[in-house]
Amino acid sequence: MTEDWHLAQLNVAVARYAQGDPRIAEFYERLDEINTLAEASPGFVWRLQDETGSATGIQVEQDPSLLINLTVWESVESLHAFVYRSMHQKVMVKRRQWFERPAQAYQVLWWVPAGTVPSVEQAMAKLRMMRERGPTQAAFSFQSPFAAPGMCEAPSVDDPTQHCVGWSD
Repeated sequence: MTEDWHLAQLNVAVARYAQGDPRIAEFYERLDEINTLAEASPGFVWRLQDETGSATGIQVEQDPSLLINLTVWESVESLHAFVYRSMHQKVMVKRRQWFERPAQAYQVLWWVPAGTVPSVEQAMAKLRMMRERGPTQAAFSFQSPFAAPGMCEAPSVDDPTQHCVGWSD
């Protein structure tokens, strides 16, 4: 962990059903619980939210079914622990029921100076960069993490696919 840099994270998902549809109701019902868990997790810094306390109403593209989650963490390790070693993982397993299977990268990580709040536009540009170029120092993933600027060693986290929450069949 470095005190000068924080980790920004964006993930996107295309909802199979509109809000209000009973087939996706559990996702919306559990948002407050999961957001509260994130905020109480070690290493949490910030999350994007609108006046309702969620980011699900923030539309970033023409498609209203595209949902985003933008957060900032102290380190790759702290975000990884929240995503794969907390109650969040048990909810994430159900994402196949609620969201379309992504055809391309749906998550991107990148380093920001501590105290920086990334914009949605910057986050979407990082995701496009990851999709076009693959993992680089500027935009990477849990599978291919990069060290924060000025640090020599890349973060060490286990491969998320072993947690049985990926999109593989």
